[in-house]
Amino acid sequence: VNRVGADYMRSVQWENKARVAARVSVILGCTPGELILTRNTTESLDMVIGGYPWQPGDEAVFAEQDYGAMQMQFGLVAERFGVINRVLSLPMNPASDEEIVALYESAITPRTRLLMVCHMVNITGQILPVRKICDMAHRHGVEVLVDGAHCVGHFPVDIPALGCDYYGSSLHKWLAAPLGAGMLYIRREHIPKIWPLLAEHPREPDDISRLNHTGTHPVHTDLAIDAAMDYLEHIGIKRKAARLRELQRAWTEPLRAVRGVRVNTPESPERSCAIANVGVEGLPPAGLATALLEDFGIYTVAIDGAGVQGCRITPNVFNTPEEMAHLVAAVSEIARRAR
Repeated sequence: VNRVGADYMRSVQWENKARVAARVSVILGCTPGELILTRNTTESLDMVIGGYPWQPGDEAVFAEQDYGAMQMQFGLVAERFGVINRVLSLPMNPASDEEIVALYESAITPRTRLLMVCHMVNITGQILPVRKICDMAHRHGVEVLVDGAHCVGHFPVDIPALGCDYYGSSLHKWLAAPLGAGMLYIRREHIPKIWPLLAEHPREPDDISRLNHTGTHPVHTDLAIDAAMDYLEHIGIKRKAARLRELQRAWTEPLRAVRGVRVNTPESPERSCAIANVGVEGLPPAGLATALLEDFGIYTVAIDGAGVQGCRITPNVFNTPEEMAHLVAAVSEIARRAR
């Protein structure tokens, strides 16, 4: 691509991008005309939040556990358009789906226009009942924007079955495409009302490609998505999800019984998959992350906020049960030291 850049960018760039986007749309169950490739989830969701036809006094609903970039974008539209943001807090171990649905419903008013919900909460790995939330929101005339950053390539995602209006994900996470690959789905009837992030040549209002102009960027990433899709299809998404859930439970189940250890992820298998979060009483998350890395050679991400204090653990298919056992021993030893 770089060797023939001038020609490539003026000829087959868009054809290749559309072809790969269509391939991604197949695994998500939507039509090619409703999906574009982006650079990441932040670009995808912020395009919707920033381009939504807000009016002064309109309201939005989201959770404090949502990703910071999207919360900040809602802050910008509040300043610019007079939007009122209603922020709720998710329970760590909900008793039922209905508890979660009722929580979101309690934040809706007649002025609510858009509700954002995580398909999987990035800091805890909690999977939310998106379809039930969408059905509830739609009964109130509220559209739903879903943050699926960690979902595509992680476990089966069927966008029509979710019933959402907008869905964004990062393909460089669990699909294992190169950094800088994402996707955005917009239900066809909503495409005309979203204002583009950057200006594009004239397009029909319902042509989603009018939202896809970001200027010159490393478009070879689009082509590499093909290889990532080949890999996923070779494994099989259901098989992959089962393995990821197996690896997660291999370390979370024994650690739940260790004194001084907190697993900040729902215990019910259907409410999580690969991602989980663990904390040690009396030890800040940054301290736990440092001890895991320096003493045991385990790299993690420290999370300290939105009611979550611990380290995010994210095994992938290339990790082994033996490595999970090493993690259990490491956290157990750190907890013993902290007592």
